[in-house]
Amino acid sequence: MSAAPPPAGPPPEIRYLFIRRPVLAGVISIVITLLGGFAIRLLPLSRYPQIAPPAVQVAAAYPGATAQDVADAVAAPIEEQLSGLQGLLYYSSANASDGTMGLAISFDVTRSQDLAAVDVQNAVQVAVPQLPDAVRQNGVVILKANTDILAVVALSSSDPRYDASYLTNYLKLFVEDELKRVPGIGNALTFGGLQFSMLLQLDPARMAKLGVTVGDVATAVREQNATNPAGRIGREPAPPGTELTIPVTTLGRLQTPDQFNDIVVRAKADGSLLRVRDIGRAVLGAQSYDFAGRLNGKPTAFMLLYLRPGANAIAVRNAVQRRLDELSRGFPPGISAVIPFDTTPFVTASIKEVVFTLLEAMALVSLVVFVFLQSWRATLIPMLAVPVSVIGTFLGLLVIGFSINVLTLFALVLAIGIVVDDAIVVIENVERIMATEDVPARIAADRAIRQVAGALIAIVLSLVAVFVPVAFTGGVTGEMFKQFAITIVIAVVLSGLVALTLTPALCALLLKEAVEAHTGGFFGAFNRWFARVTGGYVGAVDRVLGRPRAWLGAVAVLVILAGVLWRRVPTAFIPSEDKGYFAMALQLPDAASLQRTQAVIERVEGFLRQEPAIRNIVALAGFDLLSRASQPNSATIFVNVRPWEERGPGQSIDAITGRINGRLFGMRDAMGFAFNLPEIPGLGATSGVEAQLQNRGGLPVQDFAREVQAFVQAANQLPAVLGVNANFRANVPQLYVDVDRAAAKARGVKLGDVFGTLQALMSTLYVNDFNLYGRTYRVQIEAQAPYRQTPEDLGQLYVRGSNDAMMPISALTRTQFKSGPTVLTRFNGFTSALITGVPRPGHSSGEMMNQLDGLIRSRFAAEGLGISYSGQSYQERASSGAAGLVFALGLVIVFLVLAAQYESWSLPFAVLFGVPFGVLGAFLGIWLRGQPSDIYFQVGLITVVGLAAKNAILIVEFATELRSQGVPIRQAAVQAARQRLRPILMTSFAFILGVSPLVVAGGAGAASRHSIGTTVFSGMLIATTVGIFFIPLFFTLIRRLAERGRAETPSAVEGRP
Repeated sequence: MSAAPPPAGPPPEIRYLFIRRPVLAGVISIVITLLGGFAIRLLPLSRYPQIAPPAVQVAAAYPGATAQDVADAVAAPIEEQLSGLQGLLYYSSANASDGTMGLAISFDVTRSQDLAAVDVQNAVQVAVPQLPDAVRQNGVVILKANTDILAVVALSSSDPRYDASYLTNYLKLFVEDELKRVPGIGNALTFGGLQFSMLLQLDPARMAKLGVTVGDVATAVREQNATNPAGRIGREPAPPGTELTIPVTTLGRLQTPDQFNDIVVRAKADGSLLRVRDIGRAVLGAQSYDFAGRLNGKPTAFMLLYLRPGANAIAVRNAVQRRLDELSRGFPPGISAVIPFDTTPFVTASIKEVVFTLLEAMALVSLVVFVFLQSWRATLIPMLAVPVSVIGTFLGLLVIGFSINVLTLFALVLAIGIVVDDAIVVIENVERIMATEDVPARIAADRAIRQVAGALIAIVLSLVAVFVPVAFTGGVTGEMFKQFAITIVIAVVLSGLVALTLTPALCALLLKEAVEAHTGGFFGAFNRWFARVTGGYVGAVDRVLGRPRAWLGAVAVLVILAGVLWRRVPTAFIPSEDKGYFAMALQLPDAASLQRTQAVIERVEGFLRQEPAIRNIVALAGFDLLSRASQPNSATIFVNVRPWEERGPGQSIDAITGRINGRLFGMRDAMGFAFNLPEIPGLGATSGVEAQLQNRGGLPVQDFAREVQAFVQAANQLPAVLGVNANFRANVPQLYVDVDRAAAKARGVKLGDVFGTLQALMSTLYVNDFNLYGRTYRVQIEAQAPYRQTPEDLGQLYVRGSNDAMMPISALTRTQFKSGPTVLTRFNGFTSALITGVPRPGHSSGEMMNQLDGLIRSRFAAEGLGISYSGQSYQERASSGAAGLVFALGLVIVFLVLAAQYESWSLPFAVLFGVPFGVLGAFLGIWLRGQPSDIYFQVGLITVVGLAAKNAILIVEFATELRSQGVPIRQAAVQAARQRLRPILMTSFAFILGVSPLVVAGGAGAASRHSIGTTVFSGMLIATTVGIFFIPLFFTLIRRLAERGRAETPSAVEGRP
């Protein structure tokens, strides 16, 4: 009986698991890819992750009060309770002459917004007893601020019957709640104060003639417009036999103007009645008329939509549009709803551009690999391995709760050049062994993976060591670093896993058994050129090793140059992008009316329409975006432009705003400027420098206003400043009413009646509420319009004195015109002026802030002025030292990992000494291009550190192995340089070409791609073309010192090979 044939399988000398079991290696990679692809569908999509600091808003109203009154009586008591809140960064309040107070409180990004809101709520409750009664009656509102604006919904009408008040209330009643229920919407807020209100418009002259006061009317309204429960007939306990229980009802809250007109103000014994209609009229109007919205010149109601954290911006916006289309079918004829202002096109376009760059990077990397490997089989291996790492990274992002955003996608673009390195290292070593040892692909793959496994693990660990510390930095910068760093770490770890499993299995299966050298054609020419390059490189390395002191001096010069550039390159927080929209702020002369403001808006809209790139113009009259306060002489305009691909030369946001600012500068009856909005929602109002000039010395308001103007004039002369503006105005005409308190008391007039009458008839008096359409609205008292137009109208306001005699307020008061602010801002408890500015081209925001600080110290500190920063500028200043700390920590971690890997305290220095070349290249690149050191540069610099260390590891690892085999130190260094040059150049140029699309990017998000692309491109170019000549020198010197320190025999230290 013949023996059974031996089982088929790999030859017995194959010891590596995944070469013996290639199906297992394939299954692991397929599972990773499938799960990653599934994760892509579940991950939220947004421009940036949720990185804006959590904020809480406090709103209160003191009707009739001046800005100074609101600041002193409302803002100050509340602000006094805020200091010491956990995670508090700063707080600022805007106190307006319409009696409103808005207080914004910003917390550290690590602080829970829910817990922060609870802390603020508790602090406000402590301050409430100190607030005026009118403020407590109106209520103090505390809201968790949502800064991630998704879109603006506009409701307009072609039918003149539907005015702005009708549209606002229709939007609030029938659209707002519906859109709030769309999954992913965090909040929907109807803009402006045109909500319904029952206005009791009184005739002061008629009231004086009939002896009626404002207090009489308010008392009558409170009594007769109230809910009056009346019980039930037949309720238990009831007599036996009771068969029915019937509720008893009566007229409660009134609903119609006629019912309010019938309110009895006074009844006499003879049966005569005095009703509201006898001294005025009740009308269904608006709570406030200090705001007007326009869309492309037509009266419009607006609603802001905010995105819920973690939601997919694109999907939510599309869902809103679908729901809006459904609701539009039920609108009255002539009313239509549109989305004129939308932030998602920039999100879509910028992410699409990064994805396109991702594909370009893969194509360029494939080209480099093919040129070096000269085999489609060998090229196919990394092209199969790279997608596994890239797609699998999305699974990691889903597990840790990240989103698909520009930061994670940037990380993946860089990761392509990084992860392909691991596969190339394996492939190149397999082909080298096949060519030099003449063994089949399977055996070569088995030997190769066991040779380079240590280097692969060292590369992965060193890259992880570089990026992991970045994830633990704090603040907004730390959150941005974390998104990038963790994505890179996931991709690198998966790349190492694939390089140790799938890549050797594919090498064993796909590589040819014999490798034929190309001698003709393009590849032949390339090989001959590369042989000359290799010979020249080895000769240069040998010459460097022959004169170590001279070349160490050259290294010292390069390090000094890197240090000089580090100090000279200006700093910034984040580059300003063309987002497809911008804003404008208009300021009319002091005391200008809302009607004048609307007239100016019409003129501005006229020259905006002359810009062919502009698509929609959203104008908000009566609202100041910079102070976030209501002012009748202010306006804010949001402008939406056409998509990037539809715009030609000279139609970028910077170009458009430059032309518009030129037109605005020529306006005589208004000041205005157009500006880019901040890159990260919630970080201030503008993308430039945002400072708070504080009155720390307690100067009178008029003196502080003069100092503010002096500061602005001086700041505009600074070298780094293109333009600076201040929003503080203290010369607004105000009518001061001086009440003769002694005379009032002598005539039996209560001071409260005097002030209450002034408030009610010159402003509005909130009495109580009424119900309409299932909602609750305010009942307010005010004087009819003709009685509140001139200072002389105060003479027609009467109060009741002793013996029920009516006397004019003018008999108890003196009036005079004074000047004061319409909006009084406070920052961290001090009266302040918001300073906004733009750095001059060629200068950065960091330079501008340093010069502003110097200006304060040299000229204004003695006057009691100080400066603080808010918004984006605060984060830039807070993160100014983070990059150096992260950089140093990363180097320390890399050193420790390599020390553990090589079991040596000295050898890691040979790797780390290669890092300064990459740093020099990174700084040189952005300096030559005129770019600042911003967050994207810092992220790119960390990447360059890791990759420069990787190049050094490839040489040092191989040289160490040769030295352990007894090869002399210098000869080991030269041999390692010769043998590792090809994989170093292959991996480095694959990375450099892979990121080159970032350097020349255009369209949405181009500025951030330029920043990170220039950094890594130039950094790796210098690290590769210059640094690799010095790595063998560092290895030789450090190895000699280490062996000399261990007192080894003289034969261990060799001279020339």
